[in-house]
Amino acid sequence: MQTEFYKISRTPLGVRFFCINLFLISMIGLGCESSSGPVTVKFSGQTMGTTYSVSISNLPDGTTSEILQEGVSRVLVEVNQQMSNWIDDSEISRFNRLESTDWFEVSPETAKVIAESIRISQDSKGAFDVTVAPLIDAWGFGPVGREVDPPDEQQLERLKAIIGSEKLASRTEPAAIKKTDAEVTVNLSAIAKGAGVDAVAEYLESQGVTAYLVEIGGEIRVAGLKPNGEKWRVGIERPNETGRSLQNAVSLTDQAMATSGDYRNFIEYEGKKYSHTIDPRELKPITHELASVTVLAANCLQADAWATALMVMGPANGYDWAEDRGMAVLMLIHAGDGFEERATTTWKQQIGEKP
Repeated sequence: MQTEFYKISRTPLGVRFFCINLFLISMIGLGCESSSGPVTVKFSGQTMGTTYSVSISNLPDGTTSEILQEGVSRVLVEVNQQMSNWIDDSEISRFNRLESTDWFEVSPETAKVIAESIRISQDSKGAFDVTVAPLIDAWGFGPVGREVDPPDEQQLERLKAIIGSEKLASRTEPAAIKKTDAEVTVNLSAIAKGAGVDAVAEYLESQGVTAYLVEIGGEIRVAGLKPNGEKWRVGIERPNETGRSLQNAVSLTDQAMATSGDYRNFIEYEGKKYSHTIDPRELKPITHELASVTVLAANCLQADAWATALMVMGPANGYDWAEDRGMAVLMLIHAGDGFEERATTTWKQQIGEKP
């Protein structure tokens, strides 16, 4: 999430939404063309402050690419209206302004995302936490932006009192969320883009599409195969502040992939760079040598959230955490002028490398 704050990598304010994880390139040309010709359908557009693209390998009878694109657009507008901190009347924006600890009615989708956020926060022992909205704002990465000094220790200590996923609750019947402190606010940037990918994938499946690639700002979900029977081929971006290049490429089917990193969205103050990734436990941007984390999962919501959680944990603790739990994870760690690749056993197994 880029905002003009000291010296910063940024995108225009009017098109920003979930830009916290724009670190994986979906190589559409690499992954969606085959030797026997292009996929049946391919379309793209703008959403969430970035772009989306959809590639479909089997256009169902009775529908058209125009019908599907219109449906995808409706789905993405709805996700924005539910979860965007940049839309004043979105569900999350209205919840954040709520000066009450009563249940607040939301869509089932928002209630589910909050519930998953609470669960992942508990599992990660606080490394992932959607209540860090005040910290995001204080460090200059929120929708308003700031041009003042970074927060001091006293300010951070005050904010600590209104941060913590234990201050949130979610229910499904009827769908609603609540906070135990009226000052608590939520920022879903680290999970909602993945939820958006899943929502598009689920819409396509409801229309009879069985083979597709959905991508939003680099977060990916694929199903089935390309027309020539091969898996979808997607690329992982090489961490680079100034340009885009390919670090690695993997072949996927029936999986989701998301990447989190700290090399493009940052602030610079008095010669020191501050990552946009905030450690909720320390109340400050991360400072370790982990450049990016890519996670494979069954759905993109999980991949998106865990990429952020592991990015916060760092190269040692994060790797051990993922390895112990059998997660498919690839880390790129700063090493001199380059990067060290460190993959978990499950990652190597799933992409066909020897553990």
